[in-house]
Amino acid sequence: MSERRRAVLEVIALGVEDAVAAQDGGADRLELVTDMAADGLTPTVETFAGIRAAVDISLRVMLRLADGFAAGDVDALVRAAGEMRTAGADEFVLGFLDEQGGPDLSAVERLVVELDGCPWTFHRAIDRAADRDSLRKQLADLPGLDAYLTAGSPDGVDDGFPTLLAETARGGEPGYEPLVMVGGGLRLDHVPRLRAAGVDAFHIGGAARPGGWAGPVTADAVRQWRVALDT
Repeated sequence: MSERRRAVLEVIALGVEDAVAAQDGGADRLELVTDMAADGLTPTVETFAGIRAAVDISLRVMLRLADGFAAGDVDALVRAAGEMRTAGADEFVLGFLDEQGGPDLSAVERLVVELDGCPWTFHRAIDRAADRDSLRKQLADLPGLDAYLTAGSPDGVDDGFPTLLAETARGGEPGYEPLVMVGGGLRLDHVPRLRAAGVDAFHIGGAARPGGWAGPVTADAVRQWRVALDT
């Protein structure tokens, strides 16, 4: 039997303090956002630059300018992506739906052109899609797409388990090549079952913050997850 692949641990970082603590705790990658009251929007270039100077792990920058899953001002999104690229960002997170709950292909494709081959995650917009399988297949040929951040359900991992297990089992099929990165109501007690099913990527936000979103990420909290994923 082949050795189990080391799981990717991604942690949400709002600033340098979060980033340093996450790296110290064993995170492999950070998702950089601002304004968690709106579920995470694009941070400033200055925030990105400060974090990039402070840590040496991978940074995925959110491209999202308003709450919800509509793209809104696509020109502004493209400008934000270009500014981040100029500042040195080379990994991103994005995801937009149209009014029918399908992928907003025009918005996503414009951003992907701007990203020019950079790797990117399609985030939890997939959990609000009218048809997850159709969305995956419509996005399958876009360059750079290497992960879906998903809880399997809009209501979180507890409700999404059947979907997460089914999609993980389809890994490698057309539309299912990107990594399934589980996040959204994720708890440590979910980890053994997900790892046993072959899930290799995990995303935490509030779970890395013992004091809640008003407090910072702590290395000890992240380390608990690192140990759980490596056990």
